[in-house]
Amino acid sequence: MKEECVAHCCARRNARTERLVGRYFRAPFVLLLLFFVYRLPCFAAESLSAKNVLVLFSFTQRDSFSSLEPLKSAMRSRVPAPVHFQVEYLESQRFGIAGYEQSLCDMFRHTYGGEKFDLVIAAAYPALKFAVDYRPQLFPGVPIVFISVAPNRLEGQVLWPGVTGVTVIQDVSGTLSLAFRFHPDTKNVAIITGTSEFERYWQRVVHKQFDRYAGRVRLIDLAGLPTEQLLKEVSTLPPHTVVFFQLIPLEASQPVTGTYDILAMISQRFPIYCILNYCLDHGAVGGSYTWPDDEQGIKGGELAARILAGEKPENIPVVHTSGTRPQVDWRQLRKWNIPESTLPPGTIVLYRQPTVWQRYRNLILLCIFLIVFQALLIIGLLLQRARKRKLEATLRESEGRFKSMADTAPSLIWMCDEDGKVTYQSEKRVAFTGGAPDSGHGKGWTASIHPADVKNVLNTTARALQRREGFSNEYRLRRSDGVYRWMLDVASTRFDANGSFSGFIGSAIDVTDQKLAQDALEKVSGRLIEAQERERSRIARELHDDICQRLALLSLELEQADESANGSGARRDSQIEDIRKHCAEIATDVQALSHELHSSKLDYLGVVAAIRGFCKEFSKQKSVHVQFTDENVTNHLPRDISLCLFRVTQEALHNSVKYSGASQYAVRLCDTADGIQLEVRDSGVGFDVEEAMKNGGLGLVSMNERIHLVNGTLSIESKLNEGTRIVACVPRPTVTAAAAGTV
Repeated sequence: MKEECVAHCCARRNARTERLVGRYFRAPFVLLLLFFVYRLPCFAAESLSAKNVLVLFSFTQRDSFSSLEPLKSAMRSRVPAPVHFQVEYLESQRFGIAGYEQSLCDMFRHTYGGEKFDLVIAAAYPALKFAVDYRPQLFPGVPIVFISVAPNRLEGQVLWPGVTGVTVIQDVSGTLSLAFRFHPDTKNVAIITGTSEFERYWQRVVHKQFDRYAGRVRLIDLAGLPTEQLLKEVSTLPPHTVVFFQLIPLEASQPVTGTYDILAMISQRFPIYCILNYCLDHGAVGGSYTWPDDEQGIKGGELAARILAGEKPENIPVVHTSGTRPQVDWRQLRKWNIPESTLPPGTIVLYRQPTVWQRYRNLILLCIFLIVFQALLIIGLLLQRARKRKLEATLRESEGRFKSMADTAPSLIWMCDEDGKVTYQSEKRVAFTGGAPDSGHGKGWTASIHPADVKNVLNTTARALQRREGFSNEYRLRRSDGVYRWMLDVASTRFDANGSFSGFIGSAIDVTDQKLAQDALEKVSGRLIEAQERERSRIARELHDDICQRLALLSLELEQADESANGSGARRDSQIEDIRKHCAEIATDVQALSHELHSSKLDYLGVVAAIRGFCKEFSKQKSVHVQFTDENVTNHLPRDISLCLFRVTQEALHNSVKYSGASQYAVRLCDTADGIQLEVRDSGVGFDVEEAMKNGGLGLVSMNERIHLVNGTLSIESKLNEGTRIVACVPRPTVTAAAAGTV
């Protein structure tokens, strides 16, 4: 894909160049020159092909192959063609088993038999030896680059043809010196190793380096022992012993106690050092290792890139690295009480635990912030207390002025606490009801209210206390001469200096005269409404029984004419079809208008069926959803009650659709202990009830008049953006009244 993109780009560039040259120069030799200049890079790009590289790592611990990524990065940054890697992790500890290496060779030949490799990279000496020995069978003639091979492994022998690489210093002497530097009282050195050729080789190297300490330190070999026997031998080691751990983990072998487990167990009793850095972070103190640790990968990648570019391995000398630095585990230094002052210069300390400030820096800063914040908060509280005392003095003065004003006001003023107990009555209220000044305090204030109004007053007050909202109420209050007078009581919430709810303050005025006038007006309004309903019933009958029937007959005749007119023109057919549709639509509209004026279902099926039918028709006309439910409502209600509930439902739904902006409505009709209750609810934008009542909207006035006409009550609950709830409650009709006029 990449080659096609390169070729396409080159072709476009060549075409553009040829047009420019042909336009301006018209010289054949210039065209020829530019053609070669631009085409040569394209030919080079087209000739690039992907390179396949096989990487052999001597061991199975993938996390210990730290040179792999630097190796890949170095090669891909220097080779212009794509480089594909195949990585194999060898179990070199098993190379001593008869026939194992040949079977491994057969497996590789089966796996990669159809793939051609451009280069083989061997990491560590066992992989290098395997690659050289089996190159004729696996990848004949393919060059080999090795990394992480000790230089003394190559001493005394001629380097194989087609092989080059990078050696690494395994600083055994430096690791021994580090151990004796940290533990000067060491008397014994135990070498724990395996039986593979790799492990035996490094055991011999340690023995050779140990010769200079032979006079004062005893060397103990624990090689190739089973786990239980090894741990038993370690338990018998004397004090002042240092352990050199050289067991190479085998990933395919998963015993109960693995290599790293053995390392951790031994590190609990003796300090451990390793000549290879895989032991770090598993309980070893450390050792002297190659630094920087990515140098092998980078150097090996550079050599590999040169070979892939066309150089012969024989012309590339082996690169010898010599940089080593001591590396130690900070946790093991603390465990064995090794002061950092004894560390050689340039030592790399790994896994250092953060200091208290480094570990808890955010927490300490948070605590400081909280302390400062708390101090500021205390200062603020002290200032607030001083301000509160000043406000309390001002409040006492204000309450004195309020009492003087309340005693001289024309209305009857009272106050109650958050539990509804009256705590104050103005002098005019006491004089109006008679009795002692404190006779109406607490719960005794209901004694002067008409018995029929006590329940409503207590319920209204209880709801207001629960919601902590102001309210208004009308009730009859007994005057000192025993006459009951209608009172309009308006109450507002009270809050103390802390902003806590402390009850209500209300004022009541005598509205008996207004009440009488309102009753007279309601009677007149009721008669007008009855006359209007009679007229609506008449018009509805005429529309339904006369016009609708005639229109239906006309539609039927047109259909018959359409069926009998065989062979008539398409235009006449279309006209007849349109006339029939129009007639049907007119009949539907007239019938809907009839139901709107007066529902025939109300007369014949009862209020429940009428309201349900209206909700269904209303949903279709307005494209909204109206959910209607009823509970235990009899169909044998007096006509005036049924008509009232039906009209209130109509008015409420029309107003809701017009103003609420909602699409979901609920209508509920049920028989309760207080009477027949109708509830219309929406979840729209809501409105200010008091403001709407002041403006005297026709819809609200009409619903109020209808409900009062049947001695019912109407309540409207609405808040901005919280929907509207209209509840109409009419008294349950007596048996005589229900029998006198039912629908």
